[in-house]
Amino acid sequence: MCGLVAAIAKHDVVPSLLEGLRRLEYRGYDSAGVAALNGVGLKSARALGNVEALTQRLSEQRLSGNLGIGHTRWATHGEPSERNAHPHLSRGEIAVVHNGIIENHDALRDELIAAGYEFESQTDTEVVAHLIHSYHQTEPSLQQAVLKATRRLEGTFALAVISAHNDHELIAARRGSPLLIGVADGEAYIASDVTALLPITRHYISLEDGDVAEVSAESVNIVDENGAVVVRELSQSHQSQVDATKGIYDHFMQKEIFEQDTVLERTLLPALKNGLVNEAALGDNAAELLKDIEHVHIVACGTSYHAGMVASYTLESLCGVTCKVELASEYRYRRVVVKPKTLFVTLSQSGETADTLAALRFAKRQPYQATLAICNVPESSLVRESQLVFLTQAGPEIGVASTKAFTTQLMNMSLLAVLLARYQGLSQHRELALIDMLRRAPEQVRRVYSLDNQIAELAEGIAERNYALFLGRGQMYPIAMEGALKLKEITYMSAEAYAAGELKHGPLALVDSQVPVVALAPYNPLLAKMKSNLAEVRARGGQLIVIADEGAGYRDGTSERVLTVPKSGGLISPIVYTLPLQLLAYHAALYRGTNVDQPRNLAKSVTVE
Repeated sequence: MCGLVAAIAKHDVVPSLLEGLRRLEYRGYDSAGVAALNGVGLKSARALGNVEALTQRLSEQRLSGNLGIGHTRWATHGEPSERNAHPHLSRGEIAVVHNGIIENHDALRDELIAAGYEFESQTDTEVVAHLIHSYHQTEPSLQQAVLKATRRLEGTFALAVISAHNDHELIAARRGSPLLIGVADGEAYIASDVTALLPITRHYISLEDGDVAEVSAESVNIVDENGAVVVRELSQSHQSQVDATKGIYDHFMQKEIFEQDTVLERTLLPALKNGLVNEAALGDNAAELLKDIEHVHIVACGTSYHAGMVASYTLESLCGVTCKVELASEYRYRRVVVKPKTLFVTLSQSGETADTLAALRFAKRQPYQATLAICNVPESSLVRESQLVFLTQAGPEIGVASTKAFTTQLMNMSLLAVLLARYQGLSQHRELALIDMLRRAPEQVRRVYSLDNQIAELAEGIAERNYALFLGRGQMYPIAMEGALKLKEITYMSAEAYAAGELKHGPLALVDSQVPVVALAPYNPLLAKMKSNLAEVRARGGQLIVIADEGAGYRDGTSERVLTVPKSGGLISPIVYTLPLQLLAYHAALYRGTNVDQPRNLAKSVTVE
């Protein structure tokens, strides 16, 4: 992990590699490097830190070549350091960049050391470089050497490989981790993300698991894991190029928070037809697969998991179907009981989340009636491998901490609930009323933007502490969980979320005058219960920040600050209450001086288990 590029052309490709790495910076990383082949052999440059540090290193080394590979690393095996950065070379003859994790690297390392190979890094990737080199000693074809090596690898990988003895081809191989080949006139590119290809070409080939591709400037030859020649479809991306500028904003996260009114509208409108949910937006056979669904099983990770939890309340209350929400990292490591007429739903911003993809592949071997992906990237593996797809329209999300991807997932899950409710007998009049409510979400979000200065003031008090507690009830409980996650991600503060009714069952022991308690208190049937729960906090001297609807009856006090948000209710309440929590975390991070867009230790797309 985390970003991979490669190129072959009739000109110097190093500038293209650097541009590709810059376009992958949003994924999060700790070091970067490139290797290129020119008339004087295979040369590499690596740097700890960002791509600009690598660019500076390259200005000193003057690296160039018509064939090259590049990588931004997010550390898995070995600390962030220059010696652990990719590319990794074997005896100056083979260079490799790698996304993924090689699970049997220890055993292979021992074998290769016994064969005389010396290791310079702590990484699992260097094992791959030496293994390919060892096979290439007796196998003239680099493609076949890579194929033999990949058969020995356990785990996941996306690989780009070049040889000092071959200046007219590069090799790409994939198992588990995404890998695309971009095809242009007289040149070819490899990338782990379509965004790195867009400045050069929109035409690409998606490698399937087990594929090993021999890529030249004029052709792409692919064999599968059995060595049989295969042809993979040439596709065209319809994504716009990633806007890598912040515009009037200081950070990408800030920009993406303030884009949510626009992307919510952009997600909603294409999903409607004559004012109702257009089932064809999920796929041509959506009606046939969804008309008699009785159970929904949602699997996701991180922020997407919270979106699934919010949706479970809506699915059960509106549709009368049972709904289970599960962490993808846990799902496939237990016995799964699947009831008839169950829909399996995955949520992912990138569509390449390793745990979620593995869960989908596991689920396809179970007797689910259908699989549905809710995703933001149409070219992703999750989209390609699901029967039904409901795309969000958040656009590229650069900040590592998800914001607009989350609220557009909430929008699509609400639309899915309305559609399933229709099959359960929801009247057209009621459906039109629910859609009208969802149409109001963008305007309600814009009204929250006007509270930004007030939220910044509240964040200053939180930023002075090391711990915060978030409370919610009903659908607000997973929204509280999302608020705590955002604070953890970008401020590095400890934060926890609880269902407010659970306070007296343990968490109340944490409350004192030094603990800020953020409570979500919409005007709904649970309001009186929430007020009782907050009285428990108030009695223990807790410092309350209450986010409440207009008319909910909360007022500022000596130990209590109230942020009044627009009264929303129903399907859009979770969306409206998400915005203040995102802004609270954002401003707290500014006060603490952390890296808002690229928080430490985190990657945008988690492509390893």
